[in-house]
Amino acid sequence: MSRRRLVLLAALSGAALLSACELAPPDKPTPVIAPVAFKEAEGWSLAAPADDAPRGAWWRIYGSAELDGLEARLDAGNQSLKAAAARYDQARALSREAASGLYPTLDAGARTTNTQVSRAVANPLSHGRFQDNLASLDLNYEIDVWGRVRDLARAGKDRAEASAADLAAIALSLRADLASDYFLLRGYDARIAVLDETVGSYGKALELTRSRFEAGYAAEPDVSAAEASLELARTQAAEARLNRARLEHAIAILTGAPPAGFALPPLVLTVAPPPVAEVLPGALLQRRPDIAAAQRRVFAANADIGVARAAFFPQFSLSGALGSESASAGRLLTAPAAAWAVGPSGALNLLDGGKRRALNAQARAAQAEAAANYRQTVLDAYGQVEDSLSALSLLGREDQTQQAAVKAASTARSQAERRYAAGYAAYYDVVTAQNIELSARLQGAEIQARRLAASVALIRSLGGGWTEG
Repeated sequence: MSRRRLVLLAALSGAALLSACELAPPDKPTPVIAPVAFKEAEGWSLAAPADDAPRGAWWRIYGSAELDGLEARLDAGNQSLKAAAARYDQARALSREAASGLYPTLDAGARTTNTQVSRAVANPLSHGRFQDNLASLDLNYEIDVWGRVRDLARAGKDRAEASAADLAAIALSLRADLASDYFLLRGYDARIAVLDETVGSYGKALELTRSRFEAGYAAEPDVSAAEASLELARTQAAEARLNRARLEHAIAILTGAPPAGFALPPLVLTVAPPPVAEVLPGALLQRRPDIAAAQRRVFAANADIGVARAAFFPQFSLSGALGSESASAGRLLTAPAAAWAVGPSGALNLLDGGKRRALNAQARAAQAEAAANYRQTVLDAYGQVEDSLSALSLLGREDQTQQAAVKAASTARSQAERRYAAGYAAYYDVVTAQNIELSARLQGAEIQARRLAASVALIRSLGGGWTEG
Protein backbone atom coordinates (compact mmCIF):
# COMPACT_ATOMS: atom_id res chain seq x y z
CA MET A 1 0.00 0.00 0.00
CA SER A 2 1.40 3.41 -0.96
CA ARG A 3 2.24 6.07 1.58
CA ARG A 4 -0.43 8.39 0.24
CA ARG A 5 -3.10 5.73 0.73
CA LEU A 6 -1.94 5.12 4.27
CA VAL A 7 -2.22 8.83 5.03
CA LEU A 8 -5.72 8.96 3.56
CA LEU A 9 -6.82 5.87 5.50
CA ALA A 10 -5.44 7.35 8.71
CA ALA A 11 -7.31 10.59 8.09
CA LEU A 12 -10.60 8.77 7.52
CA SER A 13 -10.09 6.60 10.63
CA GLY A 14 -9.40 9.69 12.73
CA ALA A 15 -12.51 11.36 11.39
CA ALA A 16 -14.59 8.34 12.34
CA LEU A 17 -13.25 8.41 15.89
CA LEU A 18 -13.71 12.14 16.27
CA SER A 19 -17.27 11.97 14.97
CA ALA A 20 -18.28 10.24 18.18
CA CYS A 21 -18.44 13.64 19.91
CA GLU A 22 -21.93 14.88 20.80
CA LEU A 23 -22.68 18.41 22.04
CA ALA A 24 -26.49 18.31 22.13
CA PRO A 25 -28.27 17.65 25.45
CA PRO A 26 -29.63 14.10 25.69
CA ASP A 27 -33.28 13.56 24.79
CA LYS A 28 -35.31 12.80 27.87
CA PRO A 29 -38.97 13.19 28.85
CA THR A 30 -39.84 16.72 29.88
CA PRO A 31 -41.00 16.70 33.53
CA VAL A 32 -44.65 17.66 34.05
CA ILE A 33 -46.97 17.91 37.02
CA ALA A 34 -48.95 14.70 36.63
CA PRO A 35 -51.85 13.61 38.84
CA VAL A 36 -51.83 10.02 40.06
CA ALA A 37 -55.47 9.65 38.98
CA PHE A 38 -58.20 11.62 37.27
CA LYS A 39 -60.67 13.42 39.48
CA GLU A 40 -63.78 12.59 37.47
CA ALA A 41 -63.14 8.86 36.98
CA GLU A 42 -61.55 6.16 39.11
CA GLY A 43 -59.10 3.57 37.86
CA TRP A 44 -56.96 5.92 35.78
CA SER A 45 -53.18 6.01 35.75
CA LEU A 46 -50.52 7.73 33.65
CA ALA A 47 -48.15 6.15 31.16
CA ALA A 48 -45.52 6.96 28.55
CA PRO A 49 -46.46 8.54 25.19
CA ALA A 50 -47.84 6.09 22.65
CA ASP A 51 -49.28 8.23 19.87
CA ASP A 52 -48.48 5.52 17.32
CA ALA A 53 -50.92 3.09 18.97
CA PRO A 54 -53.84 2.10 16.71
CA ARG A 55 -57.08 4.00 17.15
CA GLY A 56 -59.29 2.66 14.42
CA ALA A 57 -62.50 4.16 13.07
CA TRP A 58 -63.77 5.21 16.49
CA TRP A 59 -66.93 6.86 15.11
CA ARG A 60 -68.32 3.44 14.16
CA ILE A 61 -69.14 2.73 17.80
CA TYR A 62 -72.23 4.90 17.33
CA GLY A 63 -73.66 2.52 14.74
CA SER A 64 -74.64 5.26 12.27
CA ALA A 65 -74.06 4.36 8.62
CA GLU A 66 -74.75 7.98 7.69
CA LEU A 67 -72.02 9.25 10.02
CA ASP A 68 -69.64 6.60 8.66
CA GLY A 69 -70.25 7.90 5.14
CA LEU A 70 -69.68 11.52 6.18
CA GLU A 71 -66.38 10.62 7.85
CA ALA A 72 -65.25 8.89 4.66
CA ARG A 73 -66.12 12.02 2.67
CA LEU A 74 -64.10 14.11 5.10
CA ASP A 75 -60.99 12.01 4.43
CA ALA A 76 -61.40 12.52 0.70
CA GLY A 77 -62.52 16.13 0.50
CA ASN A 78 -61.50 18.19 3.54
CA GLN A 79 -59.10 20.90 2.44
CA SER A 80 -57.63 21.55 5.89
CA LEU A 81 -56.66 17.89 6.08
CA LYS A 82 -55.05 18.07 2.65
CA ALA A 83 -53.11 21.18 3.68
CA ALA A 84 -51.86 19.38 6.80
CA ALA A 85 -50.80 16.42 4.67
CA ALA A 86 -48.90 18.79 2.38
CA ARG A 87 -47.15 20.34 5.41
CA TYR A 88 -46.14 16.85 6.51
CA ASP A 89 -44.71 16.13 3.04
CA GLN A 90 -42.71 19.37 3.30
CA ALA A 91 -41.35 18.34 6.71
CA ARG A 92 -40.32 14.94 5.38
CA ALA A 93 -38.51 16.57 2.47
CA LEU A 94 -36.70 18.95 4.84
CA SER A 95 -35.73 15.98 6.99
CA ARG A 96 -34.22 14.20 4.01
CA GLU A 97 -32.39 17.40 3.06
CA ALA A 98 -30.87 17.66 6.55
CA ALA A 99 -29.89 13.98 6.53
CA SER A 100 -28.11 14.38 3.19
CA GLY A 101 -25.29 16.18 5.03
CA LEU A 102 -24.26 12.85 6.54
CA TYR A 103 -22.99 11.73 3.15
CA PRO A 104 -20.32 13.09 0.82
CA THR A 105 -21.21 15.17 -2.21
CA LEU A 106 -19.85 14.41 -5.67
CA ASP A 107 -19.94 17.06 -8.39
CA ALA A 108 -18.97 16.72 -12.02
CA GLY A 109 -17.53 19.77 -13.73
CA ALA A 110 -15.94 20.88 -16.96
CA ARG A 111 -14.56 24.17 -18.19
CA THR A 112 -12.46 25.66 -20.90
CA THR A 113 -10.69 29.05 -20.76
CA ASN A 114 -8.72 31.11 -23.21
CA THR A 115 -6.15 33.45 -21.69
CA GLN A 116 -4.25 36.35 -23.23
CA VAL A 117 -1.29 37.49 -21.14
CA SER A 118 -0.42 41.18 -21.35
CA ARG A 119 2.70 42.00 -23.32
CA ALA A 120 3.50 44.75 -20.82
CA VAL A 121 4.55 42.20 -18.14
CA ALA A 122 7.25 39.58 -18.05
CA ASN A 123 6.00 36.54 -19.94
CA PRO A 124 7.84 33.24 -19.55
CA LEU A 125 5.67 31.63 -22.25
CA SER A 126 6.68 31.61 -25.87
CA HIS A 127 3.41 33.24 -26.78
CA GLY A 128 0.94 35.39 -24.86
CA ARG A 129 -2.25 33.35 -25.53
CA PHE A 130 -3.08 29.84 -24.29
CA GLN A 131 -6.10 27.55 -23.68
CA ASP A 132 -6.86 25.50 -20.57
CA ASN A 133 -9.38 22.60 -20.61
CA LEU A 134 -10.45 20.82 -17.43
CA ALA A 135 -12.85 17.94 -16.68
CA SER A 136 -13.14 16.72 -13.09
CA LEU A 137 -15.09 14.94 -10.36
CA ASP A 138 -15.04 16.81 -7.04
CA LEU A 139 -15.70 15.03 -3.74
CA ASN A 140 -16.49 16.91 -0.52
CA TYR A 141 -17.31 15.49 2.89
CA GLU A 142 -17.69 17.30 6.21
CA ILE A 143 -15.99 15.37 8.99
CA ASP A 144 -18.67 15.54 11.66
CA VAL A 145 -16.31 15.85 14.60
CA TRP A 146 -18.69 17.70 16.93
CA GLY A 147 -21.97 16.15 15.79
CA ARG A 148 -23.24 19.27 14.00
CA VAL A 149 -24.45 17.38 10.94
CA ARG A 150 -25.90 14.55 13.01
CA ASP A 151 -27.80 17.05 15.15
CA LEU A 152 -29.13 18.78 12.04
CA ALA A 153 -30.35 15.42 10.74
CA ARG A 154 -31.84 14.49 14.11
CA ALA A 155 -33.64 17.82 14.41
CA GLY A 156 -35.07 17.36 10.92
CA LYS A 157 -36.26 13.86 11.77
CA ASP A 158 -37.87 15.02 15.02
CA ARG A 159 -39.65 17.88 13.24
CA ALA A 160 -40.90 15.51 10.55
CA GLU A 161 -42.29 13.22 13.27
CA ALA A 162 -43.86 16.24 14.97
CA SER A 163 -45.47 17.19 11.65
CA ALA A 164 -46.84 13.66 11.33
CA ALA A 165 -48.35 14.02 14.80
CA ASP A 166 -49.78 17.41 13.77
CA LEU A 167 -51.45 15.73 10.82
CA ALA A 168 -52.94 13.08 13.10
CA ALA A 169 -54.11 15.75 15.54
CA ILE A 170 -55.82 17.74 12.81
CA ALA A 171 -57.46 14.60 11.42
CA LEU A 172 -58.71 13.66 14.90
CA SER A 173 -60.01 17.18 15.53
CA LEU A 174 -61.80 17.41 12.18
CA ARG A 175 -63.41 13.99 12.56
CA ALA A 176 -64.52 14.85 16.08
CA ASP A 177 -65.93 18.20 14.89
CA LEU A 178 -67.86 16.39 12.19
CA ALA A 179 -69.31 13.82 14.60
CA SER A 180 -70.18 16.49 17.16
CA ASP A 181 -71.86 18.70 14.54
CA TYR A 182 -73.75 15.70 13.22
CA PHE A 183 -75.18 14.80 16.63
CA LEU A 184 -76.04 18.42 17.42
CA LEU A 185 -77.81 18.68 14.05
CA ARG A 186 -79.79 15.55 14.85
CA GLY A 187 -80.62 17.14 18.19
CA TYR A 188 -82.17 20.06 16.33
CA ASP A 189 -84.09 17.54 14.23
CA ALA A 190 -85.56 16.19 17.46
CA ARG A 191 -86.41 19.70 18.67
CA ILE A 192 -87.96 20.59 15.32
CA ALA A 193 -90.08 17.43 15.47
CA VAL A 194 -91.30 18.44 18.94
CA LEU A 195 -92.04 22.00 17.82
CA ASP A 196 -93.82 20.92 14.64
CA GLU A 197 -95.96 18.57 16.70
CA THR A 198 -96.59 21.39 19.16
CA VAL A 199 -97.53 23.83 16.39
CA GLY A 200 -100.11 21.33 15.14
CA SER A 201 -101.44 20.79 18.64
CA TYR A 202 -101.57 24.53 19.39
CA GLY A 203 -103.29 25.15 16.07
CA LYS A 204 -106.07 22.75 17.02
CA ALA A 205 -106.28 24.31 20.48
CA LEU A 206 -106.65 27.75 18.89
CA GLU A 207 -109.48 26.52 16.66
CA LEU A 208 -111.21 24.95 19.65
CA THR A 209 -110.80 28.12 21.73
CA ARG A 210 -112.23 30.26 18.93
CA SER A 211 -115.21 27.93 18.67
CA ARG A 212 -115.75 28.12 22.41
CA PHE A 213 -115.44 31.92 22.26
CA GLU A 214 -118.02 32.16 19.49
CA ALA A 215 -120.31 29.91 21.51
CA GLY A 216 -119.82 32.04 24.59
CA TYR A 217 -117.93 29.46 26.60
CA ALA A 218 -114.53 31.25 26.43
CA ALA A 219 -113.32 34.80 26.87
CA GLU A 220 -111.51 36.83 24.25
CA PRO A 221 -108.23 36.79 26.24
CA ASP A 222 -108.28 32.99 25.95
CA VAL A 223 -108.18 33.32 22.15
CA SER A 224 -105.32 35.79 22.36
CA ALA A 225 -103.39 33.48 24.67
CA ALA A 226 -103.88 30.55 22.29
CA GLU A 227 -102.70 32.66 19.36
CA ALA A 228 -99.63 33.81 21.30
CA SER A 229 -98.70 30.23 22.21
CA LEU A 230 -99.02 29.14 18.58
CA GLU A 231 -96.92 31.99 17.21
CA LEU A 232 -94.23 31.51 19.86
CA ALA A 233 -93.99 27.82 18.93
CA ARG A 234 -93.66 28.77 15.27
CA THR A 235 -90.90 31.24 16.17
CA GLN A 236 -89.00 28.59 18.08
CA ALA A 237 -89.37 26.17 15.17
CA ALA A 238 -87.95 28.77 12.77
CA GLU A 239 -84.99 29.43 15.09
CA ALA A 240 -84.30 25.70 15.41
CA ARG A 241 -84.30 25.37 11.61
CA LEU A 242 -81.87 28.28 11.36
CA ASN A 243 -79.44 26.61 13.77
CA ARG A 244 -79.84 23.31 11.96
CA ALA A 245 -79.04 24.98 8.64
CA ARG A 246 -75.83 26.42 10.07
CA LEU A 247 -74.73 23.00 11.29
CA GLU A 248 -75.60 21.46 7.93
CA HIS A 249 -73.45 24.07 6.18
CA ALA A 250 -70.58 23.37 8.60
CA ILE A 251 -70.80 19.64 7.89
CA ALA A 252 -70.78 20.32 4.16
CA ILE A 253 -67.58 22.37 4.46
CA LEU A 254 -65.95 19.70 6.64
CA THR A 255 -66.62 17.10 3.96
CA GLY A 256 -65.33 19.39 1.19
CA ALA A 257 -68.73 20.02 -0.41
CA PRO A 258 -70.33 23.38 -1.28
CA PRO A 259 -73.20 23.99 1.18
CA ALA A 260 -75.59 24.81 -1.70
CA GLY A 261 -75.40 21.26 -3.01
CA PHE A 262 -75.37 19.44 0.31
CA ALA A 263 -78.36 18.26 2.34
CA LEU A 264 -79.06 15.86 5.19
CA PRO A 265 -82.68 14.68 5.40
CA PRO A 266 -84.29 15.14 8.82
CA LEU A 267 -83.79 12.23 11.19
CA VAL A 268 -84.52 11.83 14.89
CA LEU A 269 -81.81 9.67 16.43
CA THR A 270 -82.57 7.21 19.19
CA VAL A 271 -78.96 6.15 19.73
CA ALA A 272 -77.47 6.52 23.20
CA PRO A 273 -73.85 7.39 23.96
CA PRO A 274 -71.64 4.30 23.95
CA PRO A 275 -70.76 3.01 27.42
CA VAL A 276 -67.37 4.10 28.68
CA ALA A 277 -65.05 1.37 29.90
CA GLU A 278 -65.25 0.86 33.65
CA VAL A 279 -61.48 1.11 33.93
CA LEU A 280 -59.82 3.64 31.64
CA PRO A 281 -56.05 3.19 31.55
CA GLY A 282 -54.14 6.43 31.60
CA ALA A 283 -52.03 5.16 28.68
CA LEU A 284 -54.91 6.12 26.41
CA LEU A 285 -54.29 9.81 27.12
CA GLN A 286 -50.70 9.43 25.95
CA ARG A 287 -51.92 8.50 22.46
CA ARG A 288 -52.85 12.12 21.89
CA PRO A 289 -50.94 13.27 18.82
CA ASP A 290 -50.67 16.88 20.02
CA ILE A 291 -48.76 15.71 23.10
CA ALA A 292 -46.43 13.65 20.92
CA ALA A 293 -45.87 16.58 18.56
CA ALA A 294 -44.98 18.88 21.45
CA GLN A 295 -42.55 16.34 22.92
CA ARG A 296 -40.80 15.81 19.59
CA ARG A 297 -40.37 19.54 19.16
CA VAL A 298 -38.53 19.51 22.48
CA PHE A 299 -36.23 16.81 21.07
CA ALA A 300 -35.65 18.88 17.92
CA ALA A 301 -34.79 21.92 20.07
CA ASN A 302 -32.26 19.79 21.99
CA ALA A 303 -30.59 18.92 18.70
CA ASP A 304 -30.56 22.60 17.70
CA ILE A 305 -28.54 23.34 20.84
CA GLY A 306 -25.93 20.85 19.64
CA VAL A 307 -25.75 22.60 16.27
CA ALA A 308 -25.29 25.98 17.96
CA ARG A 309 -22.58 24.67 20.31
CA ALA A 310 -20.65 23.04 17.46
CA ALA A 311 -20.10 26.48 15.94
CA PHE A 312 -17.56 27.23 18.70
CA PHE A 313 -15.27 24.44 17.47
CA PRO A 314 -13.23 23.99 14.27
CA GLN A 315 -15.00 22.63 11.22
CA PHE A 316 -13.13 19.89 9.36
CA SER A 317 -13.75 18.56 5.89
CA LEU A 318 -12.21 16.17 3.44
CA SER A 319 -12.08 17.03 -0.24
CA GLY A 320 -10.77 15.31 -3.32
CA ALA A 321 -10.73 15.81 -7.05
CA LEU A 322 -10.06 13.49 -9.96
CA GLY A 323 -9.94 14.64 -13.57
CA SER A 324 -7.81 15.70 -16.47
CA GLU A 325 -6.43 19.03 -17.65
CA SER A 326 -4.91 19.89 -20.98
CA ALA A 327 -4.24 22.84 -23.26
CA SER A 328 -5.97 20.90 -26.02
CA ALA A 329 -9.49 19.53 -25.71
CA GLY A 330 -8.54 16.54 -27.82
CA ARG A 331 -5.88 15.45 -25.34
CA LEU A 332 -8.07 15.48 -22.16
CA LEU A 333 -8.33 11.69 -22.13
CA THR A 334 -4.63 10.96 -22.58
CA ALA A 335 -2.49 9.74 -19.68
CA PRO A 336 -0.38 12.86 -19.26
CA ALA A 337 -3.55 14.93 -18.77
CA ALA A 338 -4.61 13.05 -15.62
CA ALA A 339 -4.79 15.11 -12.42
CA TRP A 340 -5.96 14.44 -8.88
CA ALA A 341 -5.96 16.05 -5.45
CA VAL A 342 -7.04 14.89 -1.97
CA GLY A 343 -6.64 16.27 1.52
CA PRO A 344 -8.33 17.43 4.72
CA SER A 345 -8.98 21.04 5.70
CA GLY A 346 -10.07 22.87 8.81
CA ALA A 347 -11.46 26.28 9.72
CA LEU A 348 -12.14 28.04 13.00
CA ASN A 349 -13.83 31.38 13.37
CA LEU A 350 -11.87 33.60 15.75
CA LEU A 351 -14.04 36.72 15.83
CA ASP A 352 -17.74 37.06 15.04
CA GLY A 353 -18.92 39.95 17.23
CA GLY A 354 -20.86 37.61 19.57
CA LYS A 355 -22.91 35.96 16.83
CA ARG A 356 -22.27 32.37 18.00
CA ARG A 357 -23.08 33.20 21.62
CA ALA A 358 -26.31 34.83 20.50
CA LEU A 359 -27.24 31.79 18.40
CA ASN A 360 -26.48 29.50 21.33
CA ALA A 361 -28.64 31.60 23.65
CA GLN A 362 -31.40 31.60 21.06
CA ALA A 363 -31.27 27.79 20.76
CA ARG A 364 -31.49 27.35 24.53
CA ALA A 365 -34.39 29.79 24.78
CA ALA A 366 -36.19 27.96 21.97
CA GLN A 367 -35.72 24.69 23.86
CA ALA A 368 -37.16 26.27 27.01
CA GLU A 369 -40.15 27.51 24.99
CA ALA A 370 -40.72 24.07 23.48
CA ALA A 371 -40.57 22.45 26.92
CA ALA A 372 -43.07 24.96 28.32
CA ASN A 373 -45.39 24.37 25.35
CA TYR A 374 -45.16 20.63 25.96
CA ARG A 375 -46.05 20.98 29.64
CA GLN A 376 -48.97 23.28 28.75
CA THR A 377 -50.22 20.79 26.15
CA VAL A 378 -50.20 18.02 28.76
CA LEU A 379 -52.02 20.21 31.29
CA ASP A 380 -54.62 21.14 28.67
CA ALA A 381 -55.09 17.45 27.90
CA TYR A 382 -55.70 16.64 31.58
CA GLY A 383 -58.26 19.43 31.76
CA GLN A 384 -60.05 18.31 28.61
CA VAL A 385 -60.33 14.75 29.88
CA GLU A 386 -61.71 15.94 33.21
CA ASP A 387 -64.20 18.23 31.45
CA SER A 388 -65.37 15.46 29.13
CA LEU A 389 -65.72 12.88 31.89
CA SER A 390 -67.71 15.24 34.12
CA ALA A 391 -69.89 16.38 31.20
CA LEU A 392 -70.69 12.81 30.19
CA SER A 393 -71.48 11.80 33.76
CA LEU A 394 -73.57 14.83 34.71
CA LEU A 395 -75.46 14.96 31.41
CA GLY A 396 -76.42 11.34 31.99
CA ARG A 397 -77.96 12.35 35.30
CA GLU A 398 -79.63 15.34 33.66
CA ASP A 399 -81.17 13.07 31.05
CA GLN A 400 -82.73 10.88 33.74
CA THR A 401 -84.20 13.79 35.69
CA GLN A 402 -85.31 15.54 32.50
CA GLN A 403 -87.23 12.49 31.28
CA ALA A 404 -89.01 12.44 34.62
CA ALA A 405 -89.73 16.15 34.21
CA VAL A 406 -91.18 15.55 30.73
CA LYS A 407 -93.45 12.82 32.06
CA ALA A 408 -94.68 15.00 34.92
CA ALA A 409 -95.18 18.04 32.64
CA SER A 410 -97.20 15.95 30.18
CA THR A 411 -99.44 14.75 33.00
CA ALA A 412 -99.91 18.30 34.29
CA ARG A 413 -100.81 19.57 30.81
CA SER A 414 -103.42 16.83 30.32
CA GLN A 415 -104.98 17.58 33.68
CA ALA A 416 -105.08 21.31 32.98
CA GLU A 417 -106.79 20.72 29.62
CA ARG A 418 -109.42 18.46 31.24
CA ARG A 419 -110.06 20.96 34.04
CA TYR A 420 -110.42 23.77 31.52
CA ALA A 421 -112.80 21.74 29.38
CA ALA A 422 -114.88 21.01 32.50
CA GLY A 423 -114.88 24.67 33.45
CA TYR A 424 -112.80 24.22 36.61
CA ALA A 425 -109.69 26.13 35.44
CA ALA A 426 -108.79 29.22 33.44
CA TYR A 427 -107.16 28.93 30.04
CA TYR A 428 -104.01 30.51 31.37
CA ASP A 429 -103.54 27.37 33.46
CA VAL A 430 -103.56 25.38 30.20
CA VAL A 431 -101.08 27.77 28.55
CA THR A 432 -98.76 27.55 31.54
CA ALA A 433 -98.87 23.76 31.55
CA GLN A 434 -98.31 23.61 27.78
CA ASN A 435 -95.29 25.91 28.00
CA ILE A 436 -93.78 23.84 30.81
CA GLU A 437 -94.22 20.63 28.83
CA LEU A 438 -92.81 22.15 25.64
CA SER A 439 -89.78 23.52 27.49
CA ALA A 440 -89.19 20.16 29.16
CA ARG A 441 -89.38 18.24 25.87
CA LEU A 442 -87.06 20.67 24.10
CA GLN A 443 -84.60 20.55 26.97
CA GLY A 444 -84.71 16.75 26.88
CA ALA A 445 -83.89 16.66 23.18
CA GLU A 446 -81.02 19.09 23.74
CA ILE A 447 -79.56 17.03 26.58
CA GLN A 448 -79.59 13.87 24.49
CA ALA A 449 -77.67 15.61 21.69
CA ARG A 450 -75.21 17.10 24.17
CA ARG A 451 -74.58 13.66 25.69
CA LEU A 452 -73.57 12.33 22.29
CA ALA A 453 -71.39 15.38 21.66
CA ALA A 454 -69.80 14.95 25.10
CA SER A 455 -68.90 11.35 24.28
CA VAL A 456 -67.23 12.57 21.09
CA ALA A 457 -65.31 15.15 23.14
CA LEU A 458 -64.08 12.41 25.48
CA ILE A 459 -62.91 10.34 22.52
CA ARG A 460 -61.03 13.36 21.18
CA SER A 461 -59.45 14.16 24.55
CA LEU A 462 -58.21 10.57 24.82
CA GLY A 463 -56.56 10.67 21.42
CA GLY A 464 -59.18 8.63 19.55
CA GLY A 465 -61.25 6.30 21.66
CA TRP A 466 -61.00 4.43 24.96
CA THR A 467 -60.07 1.02 23.59
CA GLU A 468 -56.43 -0.03 23.58
CA GLY A 469 -56.63 -1.92 20.29
